[in-house]
Amino acid sequence: MSYSEFYNPEETFSRDAICALQTERLRKTVAHCMGSAFYRKRFADAGLSPEDIMTLDDLKKVPFTTKQDLRDTYPFGMASIPLSECTRLHSSSGTTGNPTVILHSRRDLEEWANAVARCLWMVGCRPEDVFQNTSGYGMFTGGLGFQYGAERLGMLTVPAAAGNTLRQIKFFTDFKTTVVHAIPSYAARLYEVMCERGIDPRKDTSLRILAIGAEPHSEDTRKRIEDMLGVKAYNSFGMSEMCGPGVAFECPRQEGMHIWEDYYIVEIIDPVTLEPVPDGEVGELVLTTLKREAMPLLRYRTRDLTRIIPGECPCGRHHRRIDRIKGRSDDMIILRGVNIFPIQVEQVLMQFKELASDYLITLENEGGNDGMTVEVEFTEHSLDDYSALQRLEKNITRMLRDEILVTPRVKLVPKGTLPQSEGKAVRVRDLRKQY
Repeated sequence: MSYSEFYNPEETFSRDAICALQTERLRKTVAHCMGSAFYRKRFADAGLSPEDIMTLDDLKKVPFTTKQDLRDTYPFGMASIPLSECTRLHSSSGTTGNPTVILHSRRDLEEWANAVARCLWMVGCRPEDVFQNTSGYGMFTGGLGFQYGAERLGMLTVPAAAGNTLRQIKFFTDFKTTVVHAIPSYAARLYEVMCERGIDPRKDTSLRILAIGAEPHSEDTRKRIEDMLGVKAYNSFGMSEMCGPGVAFECPRQEGMHIWEDYYIVEIIDPVTLEPVPDGEVGELVLTTLKREAMPLLRYRTRDLTRIIPGECPCGRHHRRIDRIKGRSDDMIILRGVNIFPIQVEQVLMQFKELASDYLITLENEGGNDGMTVEVEFTEHSLDDYSALQRLEKNITRMLRDEILVTPRVKLVPKGTLPQSEGKAVRVRDLRKQY
């Protein structure tokens, strides 16, 4: 691989060089965290001082930081620098209590732009490309994060924002957009509207690269999106607490997302025992920031479930890879004592060519037990008679039972029946009453 395929030298570092850089930056980060009243107290309560954290292995001495910690210190209790030195804040919606607030300094925003630019460059984006962002701007970090990275890389950017699908498609054709950022469910929606308008994305647009993320999705869903739009779709991982997009991204091999270890220390733990799990085993992702100035976080429990992919990537980068996000430890469905993740249902549904991309899982009380109904749309031309519909429902039910160990009620519905969302798709509706 030539150096023209790397955005900056840190991508080429060996494992030893990465670990040495992480150790140096960890010491500086821990010392910097003492500017935060939260971390001063946290260290004092644990009987720790910054001098106790001198190696990467010493990080295990530090207690975990959680989303509840951010809520409890709302709004600015986690800041490690004076508020007058902060340039931006982002926050969650706070629908279940205080929102989580993340502060950024000017340098933080610069580093954020560099990280996203590195991701986009890695998959072949270049200054001559036209980048269209279908993500929302504002408190949500996805829009601004990709905007910063695309501008830093030098692409012509189209900040289309979320929604207005017909306008999005007009921009694709008029501006000859080549790179798009969209969540998976909206990418599928874009294709549906193109078909309705008689537009062939392979012939009538210049699309070639799609950055997808924000929603857990299966490999079959990614392949379906690639086939529909005629693009290469690269999985992205980010979260507001870290900065936003730019934490991890797939390389052209599409064999896991490289997590940028010059920016983060990654751990995978058992979400119950809180002990580390071996590479290759699924657990909860824990991240420590290494270049954050306004609000560094130590051992932050993301609640996202993934695994470290063992071995080196053939692309030449030695930054470790995480697998696609399986779900969240706090989004797991428990039905009749069985643990189920929505992505398991999706993996089964996407194996049937007769089905469209939209589905909805509804959980309800049924007598003395809890029941699950899976509604899924079928394509317009896939089923012409009732008996074929019944056979398909039986096959889907059987495969779902084998996968999730619970027999759901499967209901096939015409295309366009399920609610459409311009934001993240709603996949689970829990109507169960707690007695």
